[in-house]
Amino acid sequence: MGGPQIPSPADLPASLRIDAAARRVWLSPSDPGFFRDPYPAYAAIRAACPVFFWEDYGQWCFTGHGAVGALFRDRRFGREITHVASRSALGWPDHPDHVEPFYAFESNSMLEREPPVHTRLRALVNRAFVSRTVERLRPRVAALTHRLIDAFSGDVIDLLPAFAEPIPVTIIAEMLGVPVQAAPQLLKWSHEMVAMYAFGRTRAVEDRAVAATLAFSSFMREHVAARRGKPGDDILTLLLAAEADGDRLSEDELVTTAILLLNAGHEATVHAIGNGVAAILRSALDPKHLFGSPERTNATVEELLRLDPPLHMFSRYALEPMTVAGVDLKLGDRIGLLIGAANHDPTIYPNPERLDPDRATVPHVAFGAGLHFCIGAPLARLELQVALPILFERLPTVKLAAPPVYDDRYHFHGLESLRLRIGAVHPVRST
Repeated sequence: MGGPQIPSPADLPASLRIDAAARRVWLSPSDPGFFRDPYPAYAAIRAACPVFFWEDYGQWCFTGHGAVGALFRDRRFGREITHVASRSALGWPDHPDHVEPFYAFESNSMLEREPPVHTRLRALVNRAFVSRTVERLRPRVAALTHRLIDAFSGDVIDLLPAFAEPIPVTIIAEMLGVPVQAAPQLLKWSHEMVAMYAFGRTRAVEDRAVAATLAFSSFMREHVAARRGKPGDDILTLLLAAEADGDRLSEDELVTTAILLLNAGHEATVHAIGNGVAAILRSALDPKHLFGSPERTNATVEELLRLDPPLHMFSRYALEPMTVAGVDLKLGDRIGLLIGAANHDPTIYPNPERLDPDRATVPHVAFGAGLHFCIGAPLARLELQVALPILFERLPTVKLAAPPVYDDRYHFHGLESLRLRIGAVHPVRST
């Protein structure tokens, strides 16, 4: 098994300071040396204190694969806390008035709720994302992938707007039943809303997020109203049917759920595609080998998700006082589960920085685990399984035209741009 791998100081972010004895870490999420490549910092922190208090975030964090997986499943922790204690009882101030519309919207999100509300909301949409239902989308994803590649122009492209963004946003928009031509606006609203989770957000970020929330909600309400009079074969119709069945879904819940599916249905997959393509091009591995069979393709996709996952931190609240890994937590304390660090645990994945689809199968935690396991995981997997082999088959000489540029959004670890020199574009193979 691989032992601890301690990077050299030259590979570490400039802002990193570790007090191993006190289990304290200072590390700015906006340090370019960190958000561009967080894995050396994870390795140094793990070697010193695998459970640590991240001073910049003000919370205890966990890096080990076993600990992260177990805490995802531990029902003593939850995504919300105010169902067991009020903000005043926790000593928390109310949300400022200017962000209240955002949090009112979030209060209807299954991502932010615990049972029984979470159970009810998730059950209503779960059947739209089960593997057998998602599998029927395979030909559509393939056709879209080919169409996007056919539209590549020039010798150099930026893969994100040309390929990585259109695939997931088009598919989830079609699944929901909203106009695909609205995709650029949906992407803009989504980016502005997701920015609320960024470290060190500003008033300007908050104002844009609130405006996007209100505009996106208005957009979705219009389409919900239209779908009431004209049902279709889509998720909005499914949710409306659930709403009518005993009033189990309010319109506010329906709108929030639809927007959550649009946001979550593309945001992470965009980064998974970009990160995956970058990882393959930086490796010495032959895409023909990586995607040589359905089994190899599946193994490669899982390894890419492990190697450079799009989400690196997921937070939980302690729902009761407890001691975990020697850390005393009180009701309402927040912990951080570091997905990227867990996926690079060398005791589970020897030489974790290496792309190796032949690893012994140990499930990664890129999609989380437990109650809030990513509902869109089957769809994300299928989109990667279809899009990546087609891309490398049709662009056999593709290479990096410039180093990948990472976005300053630590929690969503992904690219701002990925410029590729595409070379020859092979035609679609006849069948």
